[in-house]
Amino acid sequence: MTVSPAVRCTALRHSFGETAAVDGVDLEIPTGQVFGLLGPNGAGKTTTIRMITTLLPVSQGSVEVFGLDAGRKRMAVRRLIGYVPQQLSADGTLTGRENVTLFARLFDVPRRQRKERVDGALDAVGLAGDADRQASGYSGGMIRRLELAQALVSAPRLLILDEPTIGLDPIARGNVWERIEQIRAETGMTVLVTTHYMDEAEQYCERIALMHRGRIRALGTPAELEADLGPESTLDDVFRAVTGDQLDGGGIRDVRAARRTARRLG
Repeated sequence: MTVSPAVRCTALRHSFGETAAVDGVDLEIPTGQVFGLLGPNGAGKTTTIRMITTLLPVSQGSVEVFGLDAGRKRMAVRRLIGYVPQQLSADGTLTGRENVTLFARLFDVPRRQRKERVDGALDAVGLAGDADRQASGYSGGMIRRLELAQALVSAPRLLILDEPTIGLDPIARGNVWERIEQIRAETGMTVLVTTHYMDEAEQYCERIALMHRGRIRALGTPAELEADLGPESTLDDVFRAVTGDQLDGGGIRDVRAARRTARRLG
């Protein structure tokens, strides 16, 4: 029996006015993989993710998530996805448990399963002992793990992480990835991640797509991409070679948003 890929984008396009943010993207993510979508600010990564998550309409081309048309079956697709956006989604005035419970309700987790799911998600990210503390007292790494718990409470088949470790120190970054890897090993969940940390992409992603100016410019395993560039090349070298010297910034609002996130994460 043929297994549908976790994500399939075909001739995907999206424009904001005269600006083509996504310009004919063809992309397939096999089920069960950790897949990295890399590129500079303004490359089109977040716009692509927002169409996959149904937060933006699919105006041209198509997106399928486990064989379901994201343009036509938005609610069915949303039930399969856990999403950790770049901007913080946890409410500091609530406890960790209250934050995750809120997401359980938003994702229509049945009432009789809710407590078990919330407890399980908090335990999976190592926050069971701090679940009843107010989230405003959490460290940056704990906040990111709390947001993982929020995304995991619905038991998603596809976990999408947009810059999950932005603003974190190396130890906190490692802790977040340790939890992601542990959960994936236990559940077989597919993970789609964007990151600007090339060491993370090289260590954790099985395949990588490099995006620039709305298009996929390179695709393969980290080792394949490095080998194609030449002996002793690194993923940083590949990134520079693909994007060239004329990187498009994400604009002042993107810069401000990234800085706010980094400040809040400490």
